[in-house]
Amino acid sequence: MIGDLLSILLFCLACFAFWQQRRQSEIAKTRISRKCDELELQLLSVSFGQHKWKTPDNRWRWHTVYYFEFSALGDDCYQGHLVMQGFRPQAFHLPPHRML
Repeated sequence: MIGDLLSILLFCLACFAFWQQRRQSEIAKTRISRKCDELELQLLSVSFGQHKWKTPDNRWRWHTVYYFEFSALGDDCYQGHLVMQGFRPQAFHLPPHRML
């Protein structure tokens, strides 16, 4: 009886974590797309990077890194990344790229 209850609770917790990860992923894709539009860059792809415990400034915070590829002139490809804490973007990193 208690074992069944705990397994149902664990299953619900896993579903909730998956749902929250999907929500964060959609927000990250929207923010990356908006940033590329602002800078007049062509967004090529977005991918989930990894979860990390330490931020780039050596603080202990759970965060997620999303990688994306973009093109500045149409014949090149650069890789940037976005750091998300919860549902808020914390840092965009765009490498130096050619401009018109």
